[in-house]
Amino acid sequence: MTKDADTALDDASAVESSRCPCSSGDVFGRCCAPLLRGAPAPTAERLMRSRYTAFRLGDAAHLLRTWHPTTKPQAIEFDPELHWRRLIVLDRGAGGPFDREGVVEFEAFWRQGAERGSLHERSRFVREDRQWLYVDGDVR
Repeated sequence: MTKDADTALDDASAVESSRCPCSSGDVFGRCCAPLLRGAPAPTAERLMRSRYTAFRLGDAAHLLRTWHPTTKPQAIEFDPELHWRRLIVLDRGAGGPFDREGVVEFEAFWRQGAERGSLHERSRFVREDRQWLYVDGDVR
């Protein structure tokens, strides 16, 4: 990622032509941006990537919109000192365009002041009415 693109993302204003924060290798405008604006995710992995991007950019509306109603919190609060840095998809099971359920395992790396770490989660997704929704995850 270029210094300018990284700076723009740190300022929570991703540029359509910069590399997508989800580490897909595509540009933001063709990857997560349409999903953040409300387009349905074609797969559970694409939804998971867009949710990582939403956490990175502080987009609570996308996170709440894509959270299953049975497990969705009332609100999401972001820690302004916590910066998500990188995402690696480790595994996926089902979650394709014709599946009803899917699992995506990932590791997301963060920085908070001088501290660094990662979140390793195996997330469950369901597809209802042609929409993928995040249900829950097992933190490893």
